Amino acid sequence: MKELIVGLHIHTVYSDGNATHAEIAQAALKAGLDVFITTDHNIWINDIETYFQEGRKKVLLLVGEEVHDQTLSPAKNHLLVFGANRELSPFSKDPQHLIDQALKSGGLSFIAHPIEDSLETFGEKSYSWLDWNITSFTGIELWNQMSEFKSRSTSILKAIWYAFFPNYLAHAPLKRTLALWDELIARGKPIVAIGGVDAHELQKHFGPFKLSMYPYEFHFRALTTHILVPEVLTGSLPEDKKMVLEALRTGHAFVAYDLPESTRGFRFTADNKNGQFIMGDRVSTLGGVTFQIRLPIKAHCRLLKDGKVIKETFDREVCTHITTEPGVYRAEVYLNYLGKKRGWIFSNPIYACS
Repeated sequence: MKELIVGLHIHTVYSDGNATHAEIAQAALKAGLDVFITTDHNIWINDIETYFQEGRKKVLLLVGEEVHDQTLSPAKNHLLVFGANRELSPFSKDPQHLIDQALKSGGLSFIAHPIEDSLETFGEKSYSWLDWNITSFTGIELWNQMSEFKSRSTSILKAIWYAFFPNYLAHAPLKRTLALWDELIARGKPIVAIGGVDAHELQKHFGPFKLSMYPYEFHFRALTTHILVPEVLTGSLPEDKKMVLEALRTGHAFVAYDLPESTRGFRFTADNKNGQFIMGDRVSTLGGVTFQIRLPIKAHCRLLKDGKVIKETFDREVCTHITTEPGVYRAEVYLNYLGKKRGWIFSNPIYACS
């Protein structure tokens, strides 16, 4: 399998972002992305999906949408839709109908910032997801960088610190969001986790200072979603788009914080008598199954089953576990960076059944 780095949850000048698609593509090329998917608020931009190239570097632009009910105050229930190829904002008032329409159109649906704190000091409301009487959504945004800014900025001084020194912000997905995800996937239906930057390149004023907060290129060097695909980008837009969306749909992916060290090369696999399986797959435990976590560098690794840590290794590149127990298995990896242990990699699960 080949590995592609994808930037997700990105806003342009068509909603509340501060750059055009072409300008964002330049940031994506500089940061080394292979794909980025824009998701403007309640607007789908047609006929602009394309490749951008600079020298040997190439990046694929795909266009989705972030749909939410604008009649709510604050406007909650934000849904990221990829691949629907149609405008879906008219269905925003009924989350289940919206998800159904996305599915009917061949699209994927991810709940954006499912749990989010407010930042009242700066007038920023919480945009958590409200309606959990829903089914058939593809997954959730496990780690949202700008939502984390709200949660970590527990004082004005901390908010200013993280605004001017963004390298110190990322710690890990919120524990509440991880717990929610474990609860959802324990029900037996796959729920795919992605990482979203929620990029706007906000223009903020701090007294006499003006700050371009969290530029696109910084976002793209930090929080990404890595997908595993059969081959590298071919240059055929329909085929490459289908390949990217299929990897996201099946959960052949992991959430990565690439700023401390590149996560490229991480693998979480399961081997049994039928062969090898990857993240997002189902595997039989009959006759035994071997789970293996391989890291690009030595780090602190956890293997979880049904939301509980069952094996932990430190300062190693490989973690192996042999079992016959069914369950939902996933991996977490932590790395020391700027004086703090930080979340580095969060894999999608492998679903083991008897």
